[in-house]
Amino acid sequence: MNHQDNPAPLVLRENAGGLVTLRLNRPLQFNALSEAMLAALQAELDIIAQQPQVRCVVLAAEGKAFCAGHDLREMQATRDLAYYKTLFAQCSRVMRWIQELPVPVIARVHGVATAAGCQLVASCDLAVAGASARFAVSGINVGLFCATPSVALSRNVSAKRAFEMLVTGRFIDASTAADWGLVNTAVPDEALDEQVALLAQSIMDKSPAAVRHGKAMFYRQRQMALADAYAYAGEVMAKNMMEEDADEGITAFLEKRSPNWRA
Repeated sequence: MNHQDNPAPLVLRENAGGLVTLRLNRPLQFNALSEAMLAALQAELDIIAQQPQVRCVVLAAEGKAFCAGHDLREMQATRDLAYYKTLFAQCSRVMRWIQELPVPVIARVHGVATAAGCQLVASCDLAVAGASARFAVSGINVGLFCATPSVALSRNVSAKRAFEMLVTGRFIDASTAADWGLVNTAVPDEALDEQVALLAQSIMDKSPAAVRHGKAMFYRQRQMALADAYAYAGEVMAKNMMEEDADEGITAFLEKRSPNWRA
């Protein structure tokens, strides 16, 4: 889709204090991840990474769906191996960058989240789904195994459940997604915004320094052997203890008062 067809930004940004909400904005295409959409999302994430005042990000979407995955029409228009490698590398960079951001990212999921859209949910640090949301890695239905989505999916749900979704393309509902660990919780559709807001606020009530230390450590240690993970985590925790927020938080606890975080 060109600029004249849709002059509106492909990703909308809303600021509310330390909370940033990014909304995918191709509603007529069920927010399919076109090259331009991926570039727009990457640009917003790059900006957020440089803004220390941001404490939490919510990733949401306009229209009836969260995200239907890659734009198959756009993909089919250029049948070239180099093009596909570049496209999937671009998408993978966005997914990795979500986890590399210094602040937590919450997926607010409504409608369908399929293929790379399901990958997007799995790549977020946290996810809340409306009860009517549905999830699938359905590329297999069109002869395309969802290889890159499988990376994120298999790091959220068990191997057998992930593989079943990948080779059958079948949908799971929001309560199943919560039970399997793809999302944190499923709530009635009318309670979705409230639940996301509560989760975001509970994060923003905590020490910004502790959250930043913790998120970076959490993902890095998961790739390490146990002894290496403990050694690395100990270093991070020691550095965290040297932060002013840790001193303030422990002092406040001992004095039975609320802490006053530095930022």
